[in-house]
Amino acid sequence: MAEITAASVKQLREQTGAGMMDCKRALTDADGDPKRAVEMLRERGLAKAGKREGRATSEGLIALSVAGSSGGMVELGCETDFVARTDDFVDLAAGLAAAVASDPGIDGPEKLLEAEVGGKKVADRVSEAIAKLGENVVVKRTARVEVDGDGNVGGYLHAGGKLGVIVGLRAPGAGDALGPVAKDVAMHVAAADPSPVAVDRDGVSAELIDTERGIYRAQALQDGKPEKVVDRIVDGKIAKYLSEIVLLEQAFVKDPDRTVGELLRGADSGAAVTAFHRFKLGEASDA
Repeated sequence: MAEITAASVKQLREQTGAGMMDCKRALTDADGDPKRAVEMLRERGLAKAGKREGRATSEGLIALSVAGSSGGMVELGCETDFVARTDDFVDLAAGLAAAVASDPGIDGPEKLLEAEVGGKKVADRVSEAIAKLGENVVVKRTARVEVDGDGNVGGYLHAGGKLGVIVGLRAPGAGDALGPVAKDVAMHVAAADPSPVAVDRDGVSAELIDTERGIYRAQALQDGKPEKVVDRIVDGKIAKYLSEIVLLEQAFVKDPDRTVGELLRGADSGAAVTAFHRFKLGEASDA
């Protein structure tokens, strides 16, 4: 049986909001698997999906760069918040985000490290930063959005670079007029609880739906619901769950009386979301 440490219990408690003994019991029943322990807590009605996120365990910065129809975002990690706020670190992160935005070939940290910025390889720039700042500096992840044809990319940084979002919108003939709308949608993605996982229902993975279906079934049976009505109950909960995690169906944070989809349909441009990425500091290392 896996050893259940106080640190693992504390992390699960912070992630789910469940009681300490409930977290310890779930980890024991899950043989130390934190992902399965979260599912068990949810099955037992002690935690909710998407309402709480595990606290970030690393320091650093989310940086983004947006230029018209393309945008890039980078998570750059370091050891302390003090270094993350230095000009050298901030400038490095901004330069890397600009490189991602301008180069379609950069599709991950490895490709970014191989790229050149200002005539110097990014890997060398990172090494120089490590030597100067006295801390380990790591490119955690990258994301890029480019809208083909008429469209615009919007970006939003929150909490001093602890959270970042880029969103692509397309609309025939809209051009730069989409900029403010794209930024509004990016702000929504940053603030939405639970965080959206896909633009529409077609983008939600079958694996995620199957996991939720299993949890809802276990909850219904635990509540003593007859087997003949369990499927109907589960279907209803799945429909509600999808409406909460699909971007276009979420209530727009700046105007909860309409959904994000209604916001876009109400715009003169008739914009459509092509893609979005949401980075929260520390998620890459916690995954």
